[in-house]
Amino acid sequence: MSKNVVIGGAWPYANNSLHLGHLAGLISGDVLARYHRIKGDNVLYVSGTDCHGTPITERAKKEGKSPKEIANYYHEEFVKTFDLMKFSYDLYSKTESEYHSKKVQEIFKKLYDNGYIYEKLEPQAYCEKCHKFLQDREIQIICPECGEKTKADQCDNCGHTPTVEELKGGVCLECSSTTVEKENKNLYFALSKFQDEIQAHTDRCKNFWRVNAQNETGKYLKQGLIDRAVTRDLDWGIDIPLPNYEDKKMYVWIEAVLGYVTDVMKYCEEHNMNYEDFLKEGHNNKMYMCHGKDNIVFHSVIFNGLLLGLKENYHLVDVIVSTEYLNINDEKISKSKGNGITTLEMLEKYNSDSLRFHIINNGPEKKDTNFTLEEFERTHNTEILNKFGNLVNRTLKFKGIEELPDGIIDENVEEEIEKTYKEVEQAIENLEFKLATDKVMDLVEFANKYYDDKQPWIQKKENIKEFNNTIYNCANIIANLSNLFEPFMPASCEKIRKYLKIENKSWKKIHATPGVDLTNIEPLFTRV
Repeated sequence: MSKNVVIGGAWPYANNSLHLGHLAGLISGDVLARYHRIKGDNVLYVSGTDCHGTPITERAKKEGKSPKEIANYYHEEFVKTFDLMKFSYDLYSKTESEYHSKKVQEIFKKLYDNGYIYEKLEPQAYCEKCHKFLQDREIQIICPECGEKTKADQCDNCGHTPTVEELKGGVCLECSSTTVEKENKNLYFALSKFQDEIQAHTDRCKNFWRVNAQNETGKYLKQGLIDRAVTRDLDWGIDIPLPNYEDKKMYVWIEAVLGYVTDVMKYCEEHNMNYEDFLKEGHNNKMYMCHGKDNIVFHSVIFNGLLLGLKENYHLVDVIVSTEYLNINDEKISKSKGNGITTLEMLEKYNSDSLRFHIINNGPEKKDTNFTLEEFERTHNTEILNKFGNLVNRTLKFKGIEELPDGIIDENVEEEIEKTYKEVEQAIENLEFKLATDKVMDLVEFANKYYDDKQPWIQKKENIKEFNNTIYNCANIIANLSNLFEPFMPASCEKIRKYLKIENKSWKKIHATPGVDLTNIEPLFTRV
């Protein structure tokens, strides 16, 4: 029975280009979406651009533009990047849209009516020179954990999130004045009320999560969940749908994380589908959230808390797919250092499938990893080109062959193909995407050895029947590679399906069709 699967990719901030670290954190979503579609599941793979919040207004000030201009510029760049990387989003939207704003306001009001959003008077950092309350990102402090200077939203060095108490005596980043405390009125989400439910859900699901997600979520739950502010003193963002809050906007964390819900609603509305089939319990649902490790708690705790607060039988997140960090040339990627290679820069020179494969096969799945151009080019030339590309090229472009010959299926080849489907399926289900790519590449190596052992260049002269068998069996492996590599290298798989006239993707063994025309085969890859 097919599942209704929601896959959420983290929403990138519209204040900078997407570097390879972002790609490493997001590509898992596309792997899962493509895999579940081939398996026959009903998939909604959604994400969008996070257009609001202080980082965008900071960028706008620097460039003398409006926040909307900055957000739209980067949104278009993100769309281009994801298209070139063959991300198969069903909907990639943006938080700065009328639909999202309206739906989020409805959800916000429902949470308020249910008693989970309440007003709180509290002291907050205020800059007397700038005459405004400051957001965490607008304050510089000395991190109490590691002693480094950092913005007060999160330490750039050690990742510590400062408490309100630790913001005292901070410095306004705009004018360098020391902040004072002044009473301010804000609305809070009563996350603490969901401690037991979130703990129980986490206990049920955590064995399906990456280890970093288990550890980080466990740490938050052990400390005890605390209520979180949902309003901010900003002039760029979504309006609060309640009276007496006209001078505030919705805090970006609540409205951005609810984008998964608004995207599913919008897609279903536009395609005459029922969003409840994907978001409510009782519809054979599965929900993945894919992101970097700095986003874990937003998806494992906060998003689930918001869904629980709606009291409408929403299905909670089943699987947290959280990557570690990708470093560049042995350095942590830093916007201030400007050392992050952007994905678009890579795509100007290199094949998107090679970049996808390398990031998956050598990426930060279980630990921080390092990216260098030299290592990437080695992967392309020695693994992808010499093994996969060469197998396709020398099988389907064999000199003097204009159509795929018929042949007798080799039982060993069939067994190897079937074994690979099982191994790759198990690896993907276990979120071991590197292992999955290794297993597919094992089949490529098996095929290359089979080809070399059979020596078709000699068979063609001495035993045409055996030659036909060899080429036909290698073509069968290639046909199945178009399914097995689909989650990882979709552009190349599309070419193979075109070459071999394969009409549908499937997660089961298929056979190549003898007699297909082989006169227009182009190499899948070129040497770097």
